[in-house]
Amino acid sequence: MAQTPVGQVATNFYFDRNFDIEAVKLLPGEYFVTDKDMMLVTVLGSCVAACIRDHRSGIGGMNHFMLPDAGGDSNNPLNASARYGTYAMEILINQLLKLGAQRSNLEAKLFGGGNVIEGMTVTNIGQQNADFVLNFLKVEKIKVIARDLVDIFPRKVYFFPKSGKVMVKKLRNIRNIEISVRESAYKQALNKVNMGGGEIELFLK
Repeated sequence: MAQTPVGQVATNFYFDRNFDIEAVKLLPGEYFVTDKDMMLVTVLGSCVAACIRDHRSGIGGMNHFMLPDAGGDSNNPLNASARYGTYAMEILINQLLKLGAQRSNLEAKLFGGGNVIEGMTVTNIGQQNADFVLNFLKVEKIKVIARDLVDIFPRKVYFFPKSGKVMVKKLRNIRNIEISVRESAYKQALNKVNMGGGEIELFLK
C-alpha cells in the first residue's frame, strides 16, 4: 500500500462481508492505490472516478474528483487537491508508478458524471468531468477499456484492482436521497443514497 504525505489518501478501511475481502471507501477528493488483493469502493453523483491498473502486475488505484480543474488558479496551493481532476489524475498515476506499475501497462475504467441534481442541466458539471477525464487519458495515451459515464443516475462502484473487475450499481430506484448542498455548489459528491432496486453491471478485463 502506497503511503504519501498528501492528505487526500483514503483512510476509511473496513472488511466487506458480502465480498469477503478487505476494502476501502473513497470519499470525494480522495484516492487510493494498492498492490494487495482488496476492494476499492465509492459512490458517485456528478463526480467521476477513474479506476486505473497495471494489467500485468495487478497494481491499481482509484480516485474520486469533483471538478475538472481549479479554474485556472494554479497559484493557490489549496487548488493542489484531489478534488480537481487534473491533480487527481496526476497523483493517481504517479502513485501507481511509485508502487511499481509500468506506464505502458496502464489501462483505465471510468465511471460517474451523472446529472443527478435538478437545476444543473445548464452547467452540467458531470458532462464536463466526463469530457475532461476522457481527454486527459487520450493525451496521456492510457487506454480506456470500459466506461459508464454521464446519464442521470448516481452510481456505486466496486473496483478489484488485482483482477481488474469492476462492478457498478446504478441507483435507479432512489428514495430519501440527501445530496449535500456542497455538491450543489460543486464542492461535494452524493452523500446518502437508499440503495434499493439498483441494477448491477459487470465489466471484466
